[in-house]
Amino acid sequence: MLRDKNRRAAAFGKLLAKPNQPQKRSTTVGLRSLGLDSSRDTLLYVPKSYQADKPAALVVMLHGAGGDARGGLAPFLQQADTAGLILLAPTSRQQTWDLLYYSEYGADIALINQALMHTFSHYSVNLEQIAVGGFSDGASYALSIGITNGDLFSHIIAFSPGFMAPKQHQGNPQIFISHGTWDNVLPINLCSRRIVPQLQRANYDVVYQEFNGFHTVTTGIANDALKWFGN
Repeated sequence: MLRDKNRRAAAFGKLLAKPNQPQKRSTTVGLRSLGLDSSRDTLLYVPKSYQADKPAALVVMLHGAGGDARGGLAPFLQQADTAGLILLAPTSRQQTWDLLYYSEYGADIALINQALMHTFSHYSVNLEQIAVGGFSDGASYALSIGITNGDLFSHIIAFSPGFMAPKQHQGNPQIFISHGTWDNVLPINLCSRRIVPQLQRANYDVVYQEFNGFHTVTTGIANDALKWFGN
């Protein structure tokens, strides 16, 4: 019955994992694999400053097309210890996320849900600072599942997104979007300059930054996103 419920939820892009008091308190810090898949696994980074009695901010980081969990971590990994961030980075089941690969939600939502359940059961997470973020296809996916699961995610961070396709609008997450004006992969006029007004018309609180650059996440943009998330 529970498996059927999870399958139905995944088809609608819905995450069932909820933050709770860790059942199996862990003091392990640093980078490790969760062992959820032998070839396309999920990585978890816990900052050196983590203390079980002080809930930490969490960011679920989603890679771009053709990438993996390590690529997903890249924008924030160097700053995680200073910012006190737990980073959770899954790898898509195919070369990109299910919504973009199959035009529907499914296996990747199930994986993210499983990874979140593991994280919540082992580490203390700040309920008011749970973000989903990503770059390129990962940014499109982050916007889509972040809006669908706005009752879980307080923030959404989208670096150079192409589109968004939420199944529903839940909650009211704050949103940060950046895009390079010279982007020749996902052109800014067709992407963020359309997405941002749509979000604003839907009354989302959006911080939008354009920068002179191509299809990338600059260090400055990553730092600005983290500063915004921490406020």
